[in-house]
Amino acid sequence: MLLPCGQLPRPPLPTWQHGGVTAATHFSLFPQVPESADAVLDGLDPEQREVALALHGPVCVLAGAGTGKTRAITHRIAYGVRAGILQPTSVLAVTFTNRAAGEMRGRLRQLGAAGVQARTFHSAALRQLQYFWPKAVGGELPRLVERKVQLVAEAAARCRIRLDRNELRDVTSEIEWAKVTQTVPADYPAVVAKTQRDAPRDTAEISQIYAMYEQLKRDRSVIDFEDVLLLTVAILQDRHDIADHVRRQYQHFVVDEYQDVSPLQQRLLDLWLGDRDNLCVVGDASQTIYSFTGATPEHLLNFRTRHPNATVVKLVRDYRSTPQVVHLANGLLGQARGRAAEHRLELVSQRERGPEPAYTEYGDEPAEAEGTARRIRDLIAAGVPAGEIAVLYRVNSQSEVYEQALSDAGVPYQLRGAERFFERAEVREAGVALRGAARAGGNDSLLDDAEGLPSQVRAVLSTKGWTTEPPAGSGATRDRWESLAALVRLAEDFEQAKPGATLSDLVAELDERAAAQHAPAVQGVTLASLHSAKGLEWDAVFLVGLTEGMMPITYARTDEQIEEERRLLYVGVTRARFHLSLSWSLSRSPGSRGGRRPSRFLNGLRPGSAALGGRGTVGGGGGVERPAVTKRRRRGPALCRVCGKTLTDAGEMKLMRCEDCPSDMDEGLYERLRDWRADRAKEIGQPAYCVFTDKTLMAIAEAVPGSEGELAGISGVGVRKMGRFGAAVLAICAGEDPVEGLGGDDGEA
Repeated sequence: MLLPCGQLPRPPLPTWQHGGVTAATHFSLFPQVPESADAVLDGLDPEQREVALALHGPVCVLAGAGTGKTRAITHRIAYGVRAGILQPTSVLAVTFTNRAAGEMRGRLRQLGAAGVQARTFHSAALRQLQYFWPKAVGGELPRLVERKVQLVAEAAARCRIRLDRNELRDVTSEIEWAKVTQTVPADYPAVVAKTQRDAPRDTAEISQIYAMYEQLKRDRSVIDFEDVLLLTVAILQDRHDIADHVRRQYQHFVVDEYQDVSPLQQRLLDLWLGDRDNLCVVGDASQTIYSFTGATPEHLLNFRTRHPNATVVKLVRDYRSTPQVVHLANGLLGQARGRAAEHRLELVSQRERGPEPAYTEYGDEPAEAEGTARRIRDLIAAGVPAGEIAVLYRVNSQSEVYEQALSDAGVPYQLRGAERFFERAEVREAGVALRGAARAGGNDSLLDDAEGLPSQVRAVLSTKGWTTEPPAGSGATRDRWESLAALVRLAEDFEQAKPGATLSDLVAELDERAAAQHAPAVQGVTLASLHSAKGLEWDAVFLVGLTEGMMPITYARTDEQIEEERRLLYVGVTRARFHLSLSWSLSRSPGSRGGRRPSRFLNGLRPGSAALGGRGTVGGGGGVERPAVTKRRRRGPALCRVCGKTLTDAGEMKLMRCEDCPSDMDEGLYERLRDWRADRAKEIGQPAYCVFTDKTLMAIAEAVPGSEGELAGISGVGVRKMGRFGAAVLAICAGEDPVEGLGGDDGEA
């Protein structure tokens, strides 16, 4: 029977009261579908349960990091569907990334609520635009330009404005920002001045390029991703019959990461809703880190003003991180200022105690990278999976030194931002092979000696490059193996969850996961920017490069920009479940004057530091670790040996010259070194760059070292590589046949 308010009677709370609440982010890969609507609520904590039961009217969920917001809203949708309150096809859940939408679809499927639309704003709008365009405009929808950079480059050229590669990327991003904030080319300079936005070039020039870009699109009858939202908004505004059609289709809306909506996305959401209020928004103003794309927390902060009768639920029980990590996160926000800070959530960890966050100061960036790689290797040796470790930095250009350090330490890694799992060539090939084996059944000789599903999968994938032991080192070969190994682990989990499952059952499961973009985890340390780490989590997180000028970034000048940098660090801290390391270096390169300072955001948090404004220390115990380092010969700043300019780029410092300065490289020597490297890499089963990078080979070919001392002085030739490859390299430089050094084990990882 329905209660007067329209809600179903609330089932009892046996599971949570008896300590059975499950972690917000850890759930079985193959759970049993709940038997009933009430069973969907099992395991939710009281606040998550409030969310699940609030199925009518406007609902605002303020969800802190790690508090199970996705769990709460997917169980809310599933409970409504299973209880017969919501029709699956009438629900539209929107979020900001394909990965998040895929995860949401996967969870809803596991809860017995298949059929609910979970999409990004762009995906939902594009689907509607493709359907209604013939009726609203006529003809076919213009072609969608997936990469607008080339068109922006042509627009700049037509305006006789020269842009280098970085400027081109920045101007393209600026055009995207203008469009999502609904700023037309003519108004762009005035809007930038009013908002105190840092434009990458003269605003009049950007306005000119922007206008030409729009003209080129019109001339060629193409549209971009921002146009998808703009055109959908225009059609819904102008054609009331089409707007009514959409509103009849979708009667209940859920918006995840609501703090990140742009003005254009909010306008589209308003048109989808019409005069109804069946809207549930979920967000955290303290995780607003994308203002440069047009995102603003104002819609979240003003939600209760716009909807005075809204149900508001706060999720503050943190199931992700230890009390030590949560304490640091709370302390970081405790020093924040501004409107978003006034609405911060005080998290309460639900996990057992763990290690204190580690604060480490290094002399220079290479030492910081090497120290980080050593700690990661130690964690892996102690049993922490490589896939549960991440190194997070402020800007992508910081990754190179960590890639090199991890490679030197024999630690596999993956760069965040690679293509989706099910779109990788090796995964597609594996799917074809598994599908063929499933069709052949007992007639496939590969499966003759394979008993059980996992053995069958291993047998099939062994023809595609899977082996019982991973290849040494990292790179493309290791990446391919890790993808196949992820499929093997998935088969093992699937067989355990569904005893007696066949190869055909697994293929069907893979097809469903591919459709939902619900990928298994690939093993390898993740290297990622703080921005791209949003929404992810790991057992161990290393926050590196935490110096003034990098955190906050140099160009963050206004109070709000500084506060967004603080929120970015907060997002980084809250990615860690158990181990958290924060580090900084006093100089960029060895021998440079150590004039850097740790980030101001660590004041009052790291032991021994005073908070700004006189607040006391809120960090954990222990002290700042300054690792013992081998005393280096003090050198001045690295100078270009051609023009004398100070070098700052890591690649240029390897070459000891500016990238643009003329090279005196011995081309023949360089080719001999490359051939030797290829043979050596093949022998030891590692990618070529694990022997020496291209830049290091170029530096050797330019310097032509004649002694161990001269070779060791080249950046990229460390003690380990000197002992392993030094004799061969010196022989090649002397015009002799290479003789391999005996200092290293060819089989070492």
